[in-house]
Amino acid sequence: MMFWMDCRWLAALLLGLLSLGSSPAQAQASWPAKPIRWIVPYTPGGITDNVTRMVLHKLQEQTGWSVVVENKPGANSMLGADLVAKAAPDGYTFLTVIAAHAANATLYAGRSPYDPVKSFAAVSQVAGAPLILTASPTLPVKDVRELVAYARANPGKLSFGSSGIGAAAHLTTELFRQTVGIDMVHVPYKGTAPALQDLMGGNIQLLVDVPSTLMPQVRGGKIKALAMFSAARLSSAPEVPTMAEAGGPPLEASTWVMFLAPAGTPRELVNRLNAEVAKAVHSADVRSKFEALGIVPVGSSPEATARYLDEEIGRWAKVIAIAGVKAE
Repeated sequence: MMFWMDCRWLAALLLGLLSLGSSPAQAQASWPAKPIRWIVPYTPGGITDNVTRMVLHKLQEQTGWSVVVENKPGANSMLGADLVAKAAPDGYTFLTVIAAHAANATLYAGRSPYDPVKSFAAVSQVAGAPLILTASPTLPVKDVRELVAYARANPGKLSFGSSGIGAAAHLTTELFRQTVGIDMVHVPYKGTAPALQDLMGGNIQLLVDVPSTLMPQVRGGKIKALAMFSAARLSSAPEVPTMAEAGGPPLEASTWVMFLAPAGTPRELVNRLNAEVAKAVHSADVRSKFEALGIVPVGSSPEATARYLDEEIGRWAKVIAIAGVKAE
């Protein structure tokens, strides 16, 4: 009888160990078994929020998954990023970031509560939006060649706005300024809207941002479009020349949208999400919506996304160092 009891005890122990060993695989196979939480560290309605919701809406149509988007703005996007960095890496919390995430790696080095690279697992670079250089209607230039000549003749007299220190628009204008060798004054705003108002009013002379925000004012005659920071003209704004066509250096720059997960998220889950995101991004309806907004679909692999983030961190670190940009 004792031998039989021991055998039953041993069998139960082995069964328990086997079930424990298989539980992660079983959990991954059934993922997602509950709603996925998606953090957007910006206010609703901007390009980051809109692109995220467009892609995730399509993803939910494809898969039947439940995804809940939460806007958590604050601290130059670091509040929301920190929430995800500290979340359990179980495939139920994800993050959307833009180019400012790459700039933050330098601007807040040693002060950020997380590491912009090591605290996350790359999922996908979803899209990119080439930036456009616009001017106040009172500025007496019609293209980039004339702008550079005017700025050189009037050092320090031109001012350019941005949606904030370290934003892609700010650093792209700094890169342009450094490349052509002109002296201008940066005026940071809390968002694009107030900067655009001052551009239309002639309080600042230049503003770089996404075409979806600025082109309506260009077409309304309230501001002037000088050039697109892209290799080719955008189909959504074919009347705007590239930087090279407008007589400037062949600079390319864009803001981008990237999906990240907490570091340690199982690779199988990252790959599954990546495949569904790529499918959504390249679907006909999402591509059509992107094109209308001047957004280029990407849907890159996790490996390519991680490489791109590293490249962007290095690229903007150089611009920040030369310009002496300091965090707010």
